Amino acid sequence: MIFTDRIKIYNGIILTPHRLIKGGCVLIAQGKIVEVTENNIDFEGAELIDAKGMYISPGFIDIHVHGGGGHDFMDNTLEAFLGIAETHAKYGTTAMTPTTLSCEKADLLKTLDLYTEADQLNIAGARFIGMHIEGPYFSMLQKGAQDPRYIRDPIVEEYEEILSYSSIIKRWSAAPELKGALEFGDFLRKKGVLAAIAHTDAIYEEVLAAYERGFTHATHFYSCMSGVSRRNAYRYAGVVESAYLLDGMSVEIIADGVHLPPALLKLVYKIKGAEKTALITDAMRAAGMPPGPSILGSLKDGLPVIVEDNVAKLTDRSAFAGSVATADRLVRNMVRLADVPLLEAVKMISATPAEIMKVDAFTGSLQPGKDADVVIFDQDINIFTTMVKGKVVYSKA
Repeated sequence: MIFTDRIKIYNGIILTPHRLIKGGCVLIAQGKIVEVTENNIDFEGAELIDAKGMYISPGFIDIHVHGGGGHDFMDNTLEAFLGIAETHAKYGTTAMTPTTLSCEKADLLKTLDLYTEADQLNIAGARFIGMHIEGPYFSMLQKGAQDPRYIRDPIVEEYEEILSYSSIIKRWSAAPELKGALEFGDFLRKKGVLAAIAHTDAIYEEVLAAYERGFTHATHFYSCMSGVSRRNAYRYAGVVESAYLLDGMSVEIIADGVHLPPALLKLVYKIKGAEKTALITDAMRAAGMPPGPSILGSLKDGLPVIVEDNVAKLTDRSAFAGSVATADRLVRNMVRLADVPLLEAVKMISATPAEIMKVDAFTGSLQPGKDADVVIFDQDINIFTTMVKGKVVYSKA
Protein backbone atom coordinates (compact mmCIF):
# COMPACT_ATOMS: atom_id res chain seq x y z
CA MET A 1 0.00 0.00 0.00
CA ILE A 2 1.09 3.54 -0.76
CA PHE A 3 0.71 6.10 1.99
CA THR A 4 2.79 9.26 1.92
CA ASP A 5 2.09 12.82 2.94
CA ARG A 6 2.27 14.01 -0.67
CA ILE A 7 0.99 12.30 -3.84
CA LYS A 8 0.71 13.43 -7.44
CA ILE A 9 -1.58 11.60 -9.86
CA TYR A 10 -0.81 12.52 -13.46
CA ASN A 11 -1.05 11.42 -17.11
CA GLY A 12 -4.81 10.76 -17.05
CA ILE A 13 -8.20 12.24 -17.86
CA ILE A 14 -9.52 13.95 -14.74
CA LEU A 15 -13.27 13.86 -14.10
CA THR A 16 -14.21 17.10 -12.33
CA PRO A 17 -17.81 17.97 -11.38
CA HIS A 18 -18.35 19.80 -14.67
CA ARG A 19 -15.71 18.78 -17.23
CA LEU A 20 -12.88 16.51 -18.32
CA ILE A 21 -9.29 17.66 -17.94
CA LYS A 22 -6.60 16.05 -20.09
CA GLY A 23 -2.93 16.42 -19.28
CA GLY A 24 -3.45 17.82 -15.80
CA CYS A 25 -2.77 16.34 -12.39
CA VAL A 26 -4.29 15.88 -8.95
CA LEU A 27 -2.14 16.94 -6.02
CA ILE A 28 -2.74 15.37 -2.61
CA ALA A 29 -1.26 16.20 0.78
CA GLN A 30 -2.05 14.53 4.12
CA GLY A 31 -5.05 12.73 2.65
CA LYS A 32 -6.64 15.88 1.17
CA ILE A 33 -6.84 17.17 -2.37
CA VAL A 34 -4.65 20.26 -2.58
CA GLU A 35 -5.12 21.15 -6.22
CA VAL A 36 -6.58 19.89 -9.50
CA THR A 37 -4.61 21.45 -12.32
CA GLU A 38 -4.81 21.61 -16.10
CA ASN A 39 -1.04 21.22 -16.32
CA ASN A 40 1.34 18.56 -15.07
CA ILE A 41 3.17 20.65 -12.49
CA ASP A 42 5.95 19.71 -10.08
CA PHE A 43 5.04 18.65 -6.54
CA GLU A 44 8.24 18.35 -4.57
CA GLY A 45 8.71 15.18 -2.55
CA ALA A 46 5.51 13.59 -3.83
CA GLU A 47 4.87 9.92 -4.54
CA LEU A 48 4.07 9.76 -8.26
CA ILE A 49 1.11 7.75 -9.60
CA ASP A 50 1.00 7.46 -13.38
CA ALA A 51 -2.62 7.04 -14.54
CA LYS A 52 -1.33 5.82 -17.93
CA GLY A 53 -3.95 7.68 -19.91
CA MET A 54 -6.88 6.30 -17.88
CA TYR A 55 -9.61 8.21 -16.09
CA ILE A 56 -8.94 9.84 -12.72
CA SER A 57 -12.32 9.90 -10.99
CA PRO A 58 -13.87 10.72 -7.63
CA GLY A 59 -14.38 7.55 -5.60
CA PHE A 60 -17.67 5.71 -5.91
CA ILE A 61 -20.16 6.08 -3.04
CA ASP A 62 -22.59 3.21 -2.44
CA ILE A 63 -25.43 4.35 -0.18
CA HIS A 64 -27.25 1.00 -0.13
CA VAL A 65 -25.19 -2.18 0.29
CA HIS A 66 -25.77 -5.31 2.37
CA GLY A 67 -22.72 -7.43 1.68
CA GLY A 68 -20.03 -8.81 -0.58
CA GLY A 69 -17.08 -11.17 -0.65
CA GLY A 70 -19.13 -13.88 1.05
CA HIS A 71 -20.17 -11.65 3.97
CA ASP A 72 -23.31 -9.79 5.06
CA PHE A 73 -23.40 -6.95 7.58
CA MET A 74 -26.13 -8.89 9.41
CA ASP A 75 -23.64 -11.70 10.10
CA ASN A 76 -22.68 -9.39 12.96
CA THR A 77 -18.96 -10.05 12.89
CA LEU A 78 -15.98 -7.75 12.47
CA GLU A 79 -14.76 -10.04 9.73
CA ALA A 80 -17.95 -9.37 7.77
CA PHE A 81 -17.78 -5.58 8.09
CA LEU A 82 -14.13 -5.39 7.11
CA GLY A 83 -14.44 -8.05 4.40
CA ILE A 84 -17.31 -6.21 2.70
CA ALA A 85 -15.42 -2.91 2.79
CA GLU A 86 -12.32 -4.51 1.27
CA THR A 87 -14.30 -6.40 -1.39
CA HIS A 88 -16.11 -3.36 -2.73
CA ALA A 89 -12.94 -1.23 -2.70
CA LYS A 90 -11.65 -3.53 -5.46
CA TYR A 91 -14.49 -2.27 -7.66
CA GLY A 92 -14.03 1.44 -7.01
CA THR A 93 -16.16 2.01 -3.91
CA THR A 94 -14.47 4.42 -1.51
CA ALA A 95 -17.43 5.07 0.82
CA MET A 96 -20.56 3.13 1.76
CA THR A 97 -23.53 3.03 4.09
CA PRO A 98 -23.78 -0.48 5.58
CA THR A 99 -27.40 -1.58 5.30
CA THR A 100 -29.47 -3.87 7.52
CA LEU A 101 -32.52 -6.04 6.86
CA SER A 102 -35.68 -6.40 8.97
CA CYS A 103 -34.59 -8.34 12.03
CA GLU A 104 -34.84 -8.73 15.79
CA LYS A 105 -34.07 -5.52 17.68
CA ALA A 106 -31.26 -7.23 19.59
CA ASP A 107 -29.56 -8.18 16.31
CA LEU A 108 -29.90 -4.63 15.02
CA LEU A 109 -28.33 -3.15 18.15
CA LYS A 110 -25.44 -5.58 17.82
CA THR A 111 -24.96 -4.51 14.21
CA LEU A 112 -24.77 -0.88 15.34
CA ASP A 113 -22.17 -1.79 17.96
CA LEU A 114 -20.08 -3.63 15.37
CA TYR A 115 -20.24 -0.70 12.96
CA THR A 116 -18.61 1.51 15.57
CA GLU A 117 -15.92 -1.05 16.31
CA ALA A 118 -15.25 -1.88 12.65
CA ASP A 119 -15.06 1.79 11.72
CA GLN A 120 -12.00 2.12 13.96
CA LEU A 121 -10.29 -0.89 12.36
CA ASN A 122 -11.22 -0.25 8.73
CA ILE A 123 -7.92 0.74 7.14
CA ALA A 124 -7.94 -1.37 3.97
CA GLY A 125 -11.38 -0.88 2.46
CA ALA A 126 -14.14 1.55 1.55
CA ARG A 127 -14.93 3.77 4.49
CA PHE A 128 -18.26 3.85 6.33
CA ILE A 129 -20.35 7.06 6.21
CA GLY A 130 -23.23 6.01 8.44
CA MET A 131 -25.68 3.17 8.89
CA HIS A 132 -28.77 2.58 6.76
CA ILE A 133 -31.61 0.75 8.49
CA GLU A 134 -33.91 -0.94 5.96
CA GLY A 135 -37.10 -2.00 7.74
CA PRO A 136 -38.93 -3.38 9.60
CA TYR A 137 -41.64 -0.75 9.00
CA PHE A 138 -42.83 -2.02 5.63
CA SER A 139 -45.96 -2.95 3.71
CA MET A 140 -46.50 -6.69 3.77
CA LEU A 141 -47.78 -6.41 0.19
CA GLN A 142 -44.37 -5.12 -0.93
CA LYS A 143 -42.11 -7.05 1.42
CA GLY A 144 -39.92 -8.50 -1.34
CA ALA A 145 -37.13 -10.53 0.26
CA GLN A 146 -37.65 -8.97 3.71
CA ASP A 147 -38.51 -11.51 6.41
CA PRO A 148 -42.27 -11.23 7.13
CA ARG A 149 -41.72 -12.33 10.76
CA TYR A 150 -40.35 -8.87 11.56
CA ILE A 151 -42.49 -6.56 9.42
CA ARG A 152 -44.70 -4.19 11.44
CA ASP A 153 -45.94 -0.62 11.80
CA PRO A 154 -43.65 1.96 13.38
CA ILE A 155 -43.45 1.68 17.16
CA VAL A 156 -42.59 4.99 18.81
CA GLU A 157 -40.80 3.54 21.84
CA GLU A 158 -38.80 1.21 19.61
CA TYR A 159 -37.44 3.71 17.09
CA GLU A 160 -36.81 6.33 19.76
CA GLU A 161 -34.73 3.79 21.68
CA ILE A 162 -32.77 2.73 18.60
CA LEU A 163 -32.04 6.28 17.48
CA SER A 164 -30.97 7.21 21.00
CA TYR A 165 -28.77 4.11 21.19
CA SER A 166 -26.46 5.14 18.35
CA SER A 167 -25.62 8.32 16.48
CA ILE A 168 -24.24 6.51 13.44
CA ILE A 169 -27.71 5.90 11.93
CA LYS A 170 -27.90 8.28 8.97
CA ARG A 171 -30.76 6.81 6.96
CA TRP A 172 -33.89 4.74 7.61
CA SER A 173 -36.14 3.24 4.91
CA ALA A 174 -39.84 2.69 5.63
CA ALA A 175 -43.30 2.58 4.03
CA PRO A 176 -44.98 6.00 4.49
CA GLU A 177 -48.57 4.77 4.37
CA LEU A 178 -48.31 2.79 7.60
CA LYS A 179 -49.98 3.90 10.80
CA GLY A 180 -47.56 6.21 12.60
CA ALA A 181 -45.21 6.59 9.61
CA LEU A 182 -45.63 10.34 9.26
CA GLU A 183 -44.79 10.88 12.92
CA PHE A 184 -41.79 8.59 12.35
CA GLY A 185 -40.71 10.87 9.50
CA ASP A 186 -40.99 13.90 11.77
CA PHE A 187 -38.76 12.22 14.35
CA LEU A 188 -36.16 11.19 11.75
CA ARG A 189 -35.98 14.72 10.40
CA LYS A 190 -35.58 16.08 13.93
CA LYS A 191 -32.65 13.70 14.43
CA GLY A 192 -31.04 14.62 11.09
CA VAL A 193 -31.65 11.13 9.66
CA LEU A 194 -32.66 10.71 6.01
CA ALA A 195 -36.16 9.23 5.74
CA ALA A 196 -36.52 7.08 2.62
CA ILE A 197 -39.59 5.48 1.05
CA ALA A 198 -39.28 1.72 0.59
CA HIS A 199 -41.26 -1.54 0.35
CA THR A 200 -44.42 0.48 0.00
CA ASP A 201 -47.87 0.31 -1.59
CA ALA A 202 -48.57 4.01 -1.15
CA ILE A 203 -50.52 6.20 -3.56
CA TYR A 204 -49.60 9.74 -4.60
CA GLU A 205 -51.56 11.50 -1.85
CA GLU A 206 -49.78 9.41 0.80
CA VAL A 207 -46.37 10.01 -0.78
CA LEU A 208 -46.98 13.75 -0.96
CA ALA A 209 -47.93 13.87 2.72
CA ALA A 210 -44.81 11.86 3.58
CA TYR A 211 -42.58 14.08 1.43
CA GLU A 212 -43.78 17.08 3.39
CA ARG A 213 -42.83 15.25 6.62
CA GLY A 214 -39.26 14.39 5.54
CA PHE A 215 -39.47 11.36 3.23
CA THR A 216 -37.37 12.88 0.44
CA HIS A 217 -35.70 9.80 -1.07
CA ALA A 218 -36.95 6.63 -2.78
CA THR A 219 -35.13 3.39 -1.95
CA HIS A 220 -34.25 1.00 -4.85
CA PHE A 221 -36.60 2.81 -7.20
CA TYR A 222 -39.14 0.56 -8.99
CA SER A 223 -38.29 -2.41 -6.76
CA CYS A 224 -40.93 -3.29 -4.12
CA MET A 225 -43.01 -0.16 -4.64
CA SER A 226 -46.34 0.71 -6.20
CA GLY A 227 -46.98 2.07 -9.66
CA VAL A 228 -50.32 3.01 -11.17
CA SER A 229 -53.05 0.92 -9.53
CA ARG A 230 -56.79 0.50 -9.86
CA ARG A 231 -58.93 0.55 -6.77
CA ASN A 232 -62.72 0.37 -6.96
CA ALA A 233 -62.54 1.19 -10.68
CA TYR A 234 -60.50 4.36 -10.13
CA ARG A 235 -56.84 4.72 -11.07
CA TYR A 236 -54.27 6.06 -8.60
CA ALA A 237 -50.68 7.16 -9.11
CA GLY A 238 -48.23 5.10 -7.07
CA VAL A 239 -44.80 5.75 -5.59
CA VAL A 240 -43.06 5.54 -8.98
CA GLU A 241 -45.21 8.27 -10.50
CA SER A 242 -44.97 10.30 -7.29
CA ALA A 243 -41.17 10.33 -7.39
CA TYR A 244 -41.30 11.59 -10.95
CA LEU A 245 -43.83 14.31 -10.09
CA LEU A 246 -41.94 15.56 -7.01
CA ASP A 247 -38.92 17.32 -8.48
CA GLY A 248 -37.18 17.51 -5.11
CA MET A 249 -37.37 13.78 -4.41
CA SER A 250 -34.17 11.86 -5.06
CA VAL A 251 -34.12 8.22 -6.15
CA GLU A 252 -31.63 5.37 -6.27
CA ILE A 253 -31.48 2.60 -8.86
CA ILE A 254 -29.89 -0.84 -9.02
CA ALA A 255 -28.26 -0.45 -12.43
CA ASP A 256 -27.07 -4.06 -12.60
CA GLY A 257 -28.73 -4.59 -15.98
CA VAL A 258 -31.13 -7.11 -14.45
CA HIS A 259 -33.37 -5.37 -11.90
CA LEU A 260 -34.15 -2.58 -14.38
CA PRO A 261 -34.04 -2.98 -18.18
CA PRO A 262 -32.24 -0.37 -20.33
CA ALA A 263 -35.51 1.41 -21.17
CA LEU A 264 -36.22 2.13 -17.50
CA LEU A 265 -32.63 3.20 -16.84
CA LYS A 266 -33.03 5.70 -19.68
CA LEU A 267 -36.39 6.88 -18.36
CA VAL A 268 -35.09 7.51 -14.84
CA TYR A 269 -32.15 9.47 -16.21
CA LYS A 270 -34.36 11.45 -18.59
CA ILE A 271 -36.83 12.53 -15.91
CA LYS A 272 -34.83 12.70 -12.67
CA GLY A 273 -31.41 13.42 -14.14
CA ALA A 274 -27.97 12.76 -12.69
CA GLU A 275 -28.51 15.32 -9.92
CA LYS A 276 -31.40 13.38 -8.37
CA THR A 277 -30.42 9.78 -9.22
CA ALA A 278 -27.92 7.72 -7.23
CA LEU A 279 -26.55 4.40 -8.42
CA ILE A 280 -26.55 1.67 -5.76
CA THR A 281 -25.45 -1.95 -5.70
CA ASP A 282 -27.93 -3.14 -3.03
CA ALA A 283 -25.47 -6.02 -3.07
CA MET A 284 -25.84 -9.13 -0.93
CA ARG A 285 -23.01 -11.40 0.21
CA ALA A 286 -22.43 -12.97 -3.22
CA ALA A 287 -21.12 -9.75 -4.77
CA GLY A 288 -17.56 -10.35 -5.92
CA MET A 289 -18.02 -14.12 -5.60
CA PRO A 290 -18.45 -16.89 -8.21
CA PRO A 291 -21.97 -18.00 -9.25
CA GLY A 292 -23.66 -20.76 -7.25
CA PRO A 293 -25.52 -21.27 -3.95
CA SER A 294 -25.52 -18.40 -1.45
CA ILE A 295 -27.54 -16.94 1.43
CA LEU A 296 -29.57 -13.74 1.45
CA GLY A 297 -29.30 -12.10 4.85
CA SER A 298 -27.47 -13.39 7.89
CA LEU A 299 -25.84 -16.79 8.19
CA LYS A 300 -28.03 -17.41 11.24
CA ASP A 301 -31.45 -17.20 9.61
CA GLY A 302 -30.95 -16.06 6.02
CA LEU A 303 -32.68 -17.32 2.88
CA PRO A 304 -30.97 -19.87 0.59
CA VAL A 305 -30.60 -18.51 -2.95
CA ILE A 306 -28.87 -19.35 -6.20
CA VAL A 307 -26.66 -16.86 -8.06
CA GLU A 308 -26.79 -17.07 -11.84
CA ASP A 309 -27.20 -14.68 -14.78
CA ASN A 310 -25.56 -11.91 -12.70
CA VAL A 311 -28.32 -11.89 -10.08
CA ALA A 312 -29.43 -13.84 -7.01
CA LYS A 313 -32.66 -15.81 -7.41
CA LEU A 314 -34.89 -17.86 -5.17
CA THR A 315 -33.92 -21.52 -5.38
CA ASP A 316 -37.07 -22.28 -7.39
CA ARG A 317 -36.07 -19.42 -9.74
CA SER A 318 -39.49 -17.82 -9.39
CA ALA A 319 -38.13 -14.37 -8.48
CA PHE A 320 -34.97 -12.31 -7.98
CA ALA A 321 -33.57 -12.48 -4.47
CA GLY A 322 -30.90 -9.81 -4.42
CA SER A 323 -28.24 -7.96 -6.36
CA VAL A 324 -24.66 -9.11 -6.79
CA ALA A 325 -23.59 -5.88 -8.48
CA THR A 326 -20.41 -3.94 -7.86
CA ALA A 327 -20.01 -0.21 -8.40
CA ASP A 328 -17.94 -0.47 -11.58
CA ARG A 329 -20.71 -2.48 -13.22
CA LEU A 330 -23.27 0.19 -12.39
CA VAL A 331 -21.27 2.90 -14.16
CA ARG A 332 -20.52 0.65 -17.11
CA ASN A 333 -24.19 -0.20 -17.55
CA MET A 334 -25.37 3.40 -17.41
CA VAL A 335 -22.90 4.28 -20.16
CA ARG A 336 -23.46 1.22 -22.34
CA LEU A 337 -27.12 0.37 -21.71
CA ALA A 338 -28.60 3.79 -20.99
CA ASP A 339 -26.37 5.95 -23.22
CA VAL A 340 -25.49 8.23 -20.30
CA PRO A 341 -22.32 10.33 -20.73
CA LEU A 342 -19.47 9.06 -18.54
CA LEU A 343 -19.22 12.31 -16.56
CA GLU A 344 -22.94 12.08 -15.71
CA ALA A 345 -22.76 8.36 -14.85
CA VAL A 346 -19.86 9.02 -12.46
CA LYS A 347 -21.77 11.91 -10.88
CA MET A 348 -24.61 9.45 -10.14
CA ILE A 349 -22.26 7.36 -8.00
CA SER A 350 -20.15 10.12 -6.46
CA ALA A 351 -21.43 13.70 -6.14
CA THR A 352 -25.14 12.84 -6.09
CA PRO A 353 -25.04 10.16 -3.36
CA ALA A 354 -22.68 12.40 -1.38
CA GLU A 355 -25.27 15.18 -1.49
CA ILE A 356 -28.12 12.82 -0.60
CA MET A 357 -26.23 11.59 2.47
CA LYS A 358 -24.96 15.10 3.31
CA VAL A 359 -21.29 14.15 3.11
CA ASP A 360 -20.53 16.31 0.06
CA ALA A 361 -18.55 18.76 2.20
CA PHE A 362 -15.68 16.26 2.35
CA THR A 363 -16.15 13.70 -0.44
CA GLY A 364 -17.92 13.03 -3.74
CA SER A 365 -15.84 15.15 -6.11
CA LEU A 366 -12.25 16.01 -6.97
CA GLN A 367 -12.00 19.48 -5.49
CA PRO A 368 -9.41 21.18 -3.28
CA GLY A 369 -10.05 20.70 0.41
CA LYS A 370 -11.96 17.45 0.03
CA ASP A 371 -10.68 14.03 1.08
CA ALA A 372 -8.58 12.27 -1.54
CA ASP A 373 -11.11 9.54 -2.38
CA VAL A 374 -9.99 8.67 -5.89
CA VAL A 375 -10.46 5.90 -8.44
CA ILE A 376 -8.45 5.25 -11.60
CA PHE A 377 -10.19 3.18 -14.30
CA ASP A 378 -9.87 2.47 -18.01
CA GLN A 379 -12.35 3.10 -20.84
CA ASP A 380 -14.19 -0.13 -19.97
CA ILE A 381 -14.55 0.95 -16.30
CA ASN A 382 -12.07 -1.68 -15.13
CA ILE A 383 -10.68 -0.48 -11.79
CA PHE A 384 -6.90 -0.14 -11.51
CA THR A 385 -6.51 1.96 -8.34
CA THR A 386 -8.76 2.83 -5.41
CA MET A 387 -7.65 5.47 -2.93
CA VAL A 388 -9.40 6.37 0.34
CA LYS A 389 -8.31 9.59 2.05
CA GLY A 390 -4.98 9.54 0.23
CA LYS A 391 -4.27 5.87 0.92
CA VAL A 392 -4.21 3.31 -1.86
CA VAL A 393 -6.40 0.44 -0.63
CA TYR A 394 -6.50 -1.41 -3.96
CA SER A 395 -4.13 -1.53 -6.91
CA LYS A 396 -4.35 -3.86 -9.87
CA ALA A 397 -0.73 -3.27 -10.80
